[in-house]
Amino acid sequence: MPDGLQDAPFAALFGFFFAVVLVRTQATYWLARLVTVWTLDRTRPVRPWVARVHAWLSGSSTARGVEALRRWGLVAVPASFLATGTKTVVNAAAGVVRMPFGRYLPAMLLGCVVHAAIYATVGWAAWSAALAAATGSPWGVAVLVLLAAGLAALVVVAVRRRRARATTDAAAR
Repeated sequence: MPDGLQDAPFAALFGFFFAVVLVRTQATYWLARLVTVWTLDRTRPVRPWVARVHAWLSGSSTARGVEALRRWGLVAVPASFLATGTKTVVNAAAGVVRMPFGRYLPAMLLGCVVHAAIYATVGWAAWSAALAAATGSPWGVAVLVLLAAGLAALVVVAVRRRRARATTDAAAR
């Protein structure tokens, strides 16, 4: 690993992780809010990508996020940054229920600060240690290569399935 990444100051790591999570959560909130408005507006034709996003937003994971918002209110937004897998569904749910942005923003910013602090300290240290251990031995390198190959295979399969589904849908019309 390059020395610059290992020895990155806390402020730089915090800023990087804060920016990443800020962009991600804002994109999730606004995409969910936009798609919800578009699907409720019957005068607007529904595009295929809007239908796919709406299908996800109508699914069980977003329903759990909506339920968390109903149960815990605004506290659910920053709390979602503490558990894996909840950040996306709760922020999407906030967009689906069209939580007022003026109330959502401070809660989301608090969550971003918590997320960035965790990742800039414990998360970065764990990542650095795992990467150093993996690249320090031939077995570690082999595991990384196998993981990369597996990920590439999953992407290829997903793309092929999507294309096949699109072809089948087009033929059915």
